[in-house]
Amino acid sequence: MTNETASEITPRNNVLGNVPEMSVSELAFSLKRTLEETYGRIRIRGELSGVKVAASGHMYADMKDEGAVINIVCWKGVMSRLSLMPEDGMDVICTGKVTSYPKGSRYQIVIDSIELAGEGALLKMLEDRKKKLAAEGLFAPERKKPLPFIPHSIGVVTSPTGAVIRDILHRLADRFPRPVLIWPVPVQGDNAADKIAAAIKGFDSIQSSGAMRRPDLLIVARGGGSLEDLMAFNEESVVRAVADCSIPVISAVGHETDTTLIDYVSDLRAPTPTGAAEMAVPVRANLRTQILDDEKRLVSGISRLFEEMRHRLTAQAARLGDPGRILEVKTQSLDHLSQKLVSGFERGLSGKRTRMLELGAMLRHPKDRIAEAQKILSIRTDSLMRVRNKLLDEPQKRFVHAGRMLETLSFKSVLNRGFVVVRDDQGKPVTAADQTRTGQSVRLQFEDDKLVDAVIGKGGKSKKPAKADSQGQLF
Repeated sequence: MTNETASEITPRNNVLGNVPEMSVSELAFSLKRTLEETYGRIRIRGELSGVKVAASGHMYADMKDEGAVINIVCWKGVMSRLSLMPEDGMDVICTGKVTSYPKGSRYQIVIDSIELAGEGALLKMLEDRKKKLAAEGLFAPERKKPLPFIPHSIGVVTSPTGAVIRDILHRLADRFPRPVLIWPVPVQGDNAADKIAAAIKGFDSIQSSGAMRRPDLLIVARGGGSLEDLMAFNEESVVRAVADCSIPVISAVGHETDTTLIDYVSDLRAPTPTGAAEMAVPVRANLRTQILDDEKRLVSGISRLFEEMRHRLTAQAARLGDPGRILEVKTQSLDHLSQKLVSGFERGLSGKRTRMLELGAMLRHPKDRIAEAQKILSIRTDSLMRVRNKLLDEPQKRFVHAGRMLETLSFKSVLNRGFVVVRDDQGKPVTAADQTRTGQSVRLQFEDDKLVDAVIGKGGKSKKPAKADSQGQLF
């Protein structure tokens, strides 16, 4: 390094040496204070992405447009007060303050309110939510419950102030007065959806056996307003509360042209709150008139029916004869048939008696039949005794001849000539020398049928033939 170069560097080092030294934390928190003091509260528009709610209840997400991405945070306490639940893809406007997260070296916006950016984004969100709920079957026609013809009591979920509740009560009083239970709720603003859903569930949980009878019909109503004003009735919690309610529900939200998601899930949609009251009950005066008219028609119909039956009975009676004369003819016919029956029975009985006497004469006394059978048995016995000797002579001769042949062929005749039968320990005859072994036990049978046990000696089994003058050692 040349001296010229060193002289150029030295002043610059002196300048840098005048900058105060800061720690990382000091710089990070200094930037944080600068951001918060410079910007304060801001409103920012963008598209939500990566929305996550931590186990602590805090929400973390990103807001982006075509050129940049900013982190946003919403604390747990603020989440419950938001007018809508953030979802990925929403085009929203968030209000909050700019700050930084020193440990991550990034800046972020802590929001305290959120709203959809324009009616188009709101309609898109509602359409997506409608498709989601419809896919679950919440809008299916078969889920709709029939409304009672005359409900015992009616529950109304609406604001306690305003023209809506007055119109409903006035129209019910004009048409058919019924007891009305009002569950007051806010119909727009923060937490309105949660309170409306809680009111519907509260009516559904009432036990009929208690002091307060459970309503037979519910009316969920509010007056007209903008799309943002009616958002509470588009919330998923309200739609699911209506779907789970076992009481029939009439939705009467807004004017006839207004449509909310609760209209699709309710059992009946009314164009206005006044229309809901008209659908809930019939007109009592008209009902009385109809009952009286039906009574007259019923009495008239029964009278005509009786008159017609009376004419038919008269016509049938005219076609019938005098019952007394008909009975006389039938009585006389019965007498004739009774006489024929008695005479026929007597003739049949007399014929059977005669046949019995004829058959009895043909029968022989049992003693005579036994005596005749004994004579036949004696004759046959004598004949059998005469032929018996002829039948037995020939078999006896054959039997004697066979006995002599058996004695001649018997091995005992051989024993009489001095021979002996040798048997092994199993009683089988030993017929050859190779069937024996030294030390084998054998049994000898002699002429007088005596049996003697013996043991074969060393010469009992030999491969060489024995000498003619030697018998070996049998014992």
